[in-house]
Amino acid sequence: MMYDASVPVLTHFLKGLSALLKKAEAHCDARKIDHNAILQARLFPDMFHFTRQVQLVTDFAKGASARLAGVAVPSFADEEKTFAELQARITKTIDFLGTLTKVQFADAATRNITLKVGGNDMSFAGGEYLVGYAMPNFYFHLSTAYNLLRHNGVELGKRDFMGRA
Repeated sequence: MMYDASVPVLTHFLKGLSALLKKAEAHCDARKIDHNAILQARLFPDMFHFTRQVQLVTDFAKGASARLAGVAVPSFADEEKTFAELQARITKTIDFLGTLTKVQFADAATRNITLKVGGNDMSFAGGEYLVGYAMPNFYFHLSTAYNLLRHNGVELGKRDFMGRA
C-alpha cells in the first residue's frame, strides 16, 4: 500500500514535470526569451525561484521514497542552471525510484521517520509522514513550479499539471 501510494505517484508526476519543462523551454525558444527569465522566475521576492522549486520537487520525491523504503536518501548537488540540467535531475530521481521494490515498503506505514526541519527534529510514523508531510510538500513545490510557468506565459492547463496532456 505505501509503495503504491508513493513510488508510482511520484514517478508519474515527475514525468509530468519533465513535460512541463519541455514546454517551458520550447516557449522560451519560440519567443526568443532568455531561458533564465523562466529558470530564475519567482512569484514574490521572498519565494524560491523556478529552478529551486524543481530541485525541491525532486528532493521530496527521493527523500520520501528512500525514507519509507528504509534506504539512504540520495544526495544531489543543487547546481542546475539549465533546462537540460533540471531534466537530468528529474531523470536521476525517476531512475532512483525505479530501484525501489514493494518489499522494502513492507513496514513503511509504521516505520519511524525522523528528519531535521528548520534545525529541529521532527518524527513521524511512516504513514503520517507520507500523507501529512512529504506528499503535501511535493505537491506544493510542483504546483508552484507550474504556476511560475503559467504566470510567465507558458501555455499549460490542468491536464499538463496532471501529466495527462
